[in-house]
Order: sequence, then structure tokens, then C-alpha cells
Amino acid sequence: MATLHVIAHSPFGDDRLESCLRLLDINDAVLLCADAVNALRMGSATAAQLNAAGLDGRLFALEEDMTARAISSNLAQTIDYPTFVELSLRYDKVNSWL
Repeated sequence: MATLHVIAHSPFGDDRLESCLRLLDINDAVLLCADAVNALRMGSATAAQLNAAGLDGRLFALEEDMTARAISSNLAQTIDYPTFVELSLRYDKVNSWL
């Protein structure tokens, strides 16, 4: 079952992102929102982890949150809220890492 994993917490405060990456299936995707978009900061260890995870076409970030934190990255596809809804319907399950 393909799962969309939604992460909202900063990767610098806990290990949710790291745990998520360990559990990902080849058909799963990751959506970073809120403080989780900080994982995409250039030169950070988390950006290196995401790059090494091989998530081409399966890593997304909410554009609004990227803009609010002045982050730009080529690792993730930036999406808006309507696309977030579309993604949540495309995958069999949505797992929010609370």
C-alpha cells in the first residue's frame, strides 16, 4: 500500500524524519510542511539524507512554508494546498508523523 508520509516537525528537534526515511517503501512519498521544510536547507545533514534517500519525484514541500522560511531547494517539488489534497487522494494511506 502506497503511503504519503506528512512531516511537520523540525528535523533538528527530533528524529521523526529519520524514522520515516528508514520505513519508506519504494511506492511511498514524503511531504514536508511547517518546520519540517527546514530539512531542505542547503548544506544541512538532513538535506544530504534526503538526497541520499532516492526520493526523486516522491519528495514534496508546501510552497507556503518554504516561502515563509526563505528556503529554496531542488530536492523537493514545491506544491500548494490543492495539490496536497490531490496527493492525499492519490496514495492509499496518509500517515501524519505527529
